[in-house]
Amino acid sequence: MQFENFATFRVAACDLNGQMRGKRLPASYYDKLQSGAVRMPLSALNVDIKGADIEDSPLIFETGDADGILLPTSRGAVPLPWLDGAQPLVPMQMYFEDGTPFYGDPRHALSGVLKRYEAHGWQVVASTELEFTLVDDSGKVLRSVRDPRSGRRMDGSEILSLSEMDAFDPFISALYEACAAMDIDAQTTTSEAGVGQFEITLNHQSAMCAADDTWLFKALIRGLARKFGCAATFMAKPFVVDSGNGMHMHFSVLDKDGNNIFNDGGPKGTDTLRAAIGGCLAAMRASTLIFAPHANSYARLVPHAHAPTAICWAYENRTAAVRIPGGPPAARRIEHRVAGGDINPYLSFAVILGAALIGIEDGMDPGDPISGSAYDQDLPQLAEDWQTAIDLFAEDPLIARIFEPRMVRNLVLTKRQEIAIMSVLPEEEHWKTYLEKV
Repeated sequence: MQFENFATFRVAACDLNGQMRGKRLPASYYDKLQSGAVRMPLSALNVDIKGADIEDSPLIFETGDADGILLPTSRGAVPLPWLDGAQPLVPMQMYFEDGTPFYGDPRHALSGVLKRYEAHGWQVVASTELEFTLVDDSGKVLRSVRDPRSGRRMDGSEILSLSEMDAFDPFISALYEACAAMDIDAQTTTSEAGVGQFEITLNHQSAMCAADDTWLFKALIRGLARKFGCAATFMAKPFVVDSGNGMHMHFSVLDKDGNNIFNDGGPKGTDTLRAAIGGCLAAMRASTLIFAPHANSYARLVPHAHAPTAICWAYENRTAAVRIPGGPPAARRIEHRVAGGDINPYLSFAVILGAALIGIEDGMDPGDPISGSAYDQDLPQLAEDWQTAIDLFAEDPLIARIFEPRMVRNLVLTKRQEIAIMSVLPEEEHWKTYLEKV
């Protein structure tokens, strides 16, 4: 690790809501990390959105709130450019005392799915497109961000506007520099339909690296925005009357020779591609909880709001939940468009890739691709609300083939507790809970 003069560093693992949970340590601990010197309660990765223990959690009362062992991931240490001093972060994973992966660690959930691809001799290549919104949270009400040039509040959509990117050039330039420092391969930046909304595309790479980078990128955006006098949020719907934030995931699968198994040399793709789509569609309604994990998430999932609501697929059609982009056949891939920006990247990757693999293994038929607007057709729909999504996730047989049963149980307990928490708060106050936690 090449960091100069750091007196302390951080370690963190990902909890069920995608938040970093960990510790700050003196530099003398760095060489001890591989030996399991850093411990933390297993239950710390299964707390609610406010960071509180889950009532009746088996992790607390059945085990006496036992510790797990934190070990470094393959990602390696990264700088945290939004901090004033050198204080690197080492991403970690949680293990039981005997070295067994902790089932409640979302990164292990994704690792388990990817190992099933590896058993076929395949590697998943993936990327993400992340939307976020810059906002002013300095008052009692969440407001749109001010234009740095004039000081006036922004009040309109600026789709693909270079002028809007000019206004925020210092922030965007600092973001690219920070991504380079963190070894996050940021590609295209665009201004989007929402007020103060931008999208960043991360480059295609191995699926685990893509998930790692997505997790780190979300922390980077939130931290960096504060240095520029505003806040950045991945809330699915920061403003009721404005566009929401999504996270589109693209993926393809390579065989042992590096060939894309979705490529048939033409525009349609292989039978394997269609079977993977079939799996994604079959698990989609029960997967809604992963794609829309919070109370605010469901404000985004409404017709004609640039977020898919119908369970369907299509070629080059952005109203469909699963889109097959055009382009060279060698790059044939699936774009999964359902998730909000407020997701846990590891769980979202795991459920999408797990469902696709089930579709391939079971030879699922996705049916015919749609044409025209999915919003205007009679099609199966995602879960209608948060409670329905939780209930479906808890009982679905395909979900049980993707996630370890105790992971499912813990996530369901967490979300049921969060429903109780958020139900007593006025909806207009929900942003205070979610703004920088999702």
